[in-house]
Amino acid sequence: MGYFRELPNLQYQSPYSSRLSSSSYITAKNLFRRMKLRDDLQNVFTIFNKYIIKDGDRPDTVAENEYGKSTFDWVLLISAGIINVRDEWPLSSKDLYDFSFNKYGLSLNDVHHFETTEVKDSRNVVLLPKGKIVSENFTIPKPDTTEETLKPVKGVTNYEYEVEQNEKKRTIFILRPEYLQQFLNDIRNEMTYKRSSQFVNDKLIKTENTRNTI
Repeated sequence: MGYFRELPNLQYQSPYSSRLSSSSYITAKNLFRRMKLRDDLQNVFTIFNKYIIKDGDRPDTVAENEYGKSTFDWVLLISAGIINVRDEWPLSSKDLYDFSFNKYGLSLNDVHHFETTEVKDSRNVVLLPKGKIVSENFTIPKPDTTEETLKPVKGVTNYEYEVEQNEKKRTIFILRPEYLQQFLNDIRNEMTYKRSSQFVNDKLIKTENTRNTI
């Protein structure tokens, strides 16, 4: 992932017992510098494209198709607001089945919960929307009559529930390609160190060595 190449470096005192002296330093990426989309752009919908993640899509393959480079997968994830790919990216059909079976075992097709089905009256007005979680014995008065009841309830299995949750992850909004370079410029500007007591160069700062501090 090209994300880590964009991060600046940080020198800090070596924690290793094999260090040459108390003044030894090691260099690492400064993970405290987190990249994000500018706050003032979060609600500017014209700079995003709606994208439906297809079965088998990966962040790198989508980035290749959208931006011409698979290494821009981090741009895709940041603009989509995805932090944990494992939890927030939809699974393929096979992976979803395997995940669900491992989670529920032989209870895979047991009822997870009950929810409403849509109910309309004779004028086609929706009296009860579908998808509301209710008890198994939920009833309502039958439309256009006060003497009968209706049981607009269906059971949702554990597997159906996991499929539904997985489908919710398929719609994301990603940065349009024409705004990619501006985004990269903004990020690289933020990843540049300003002069301070720790400053070494634009891409490197050096922390205090507490072993040499009196």
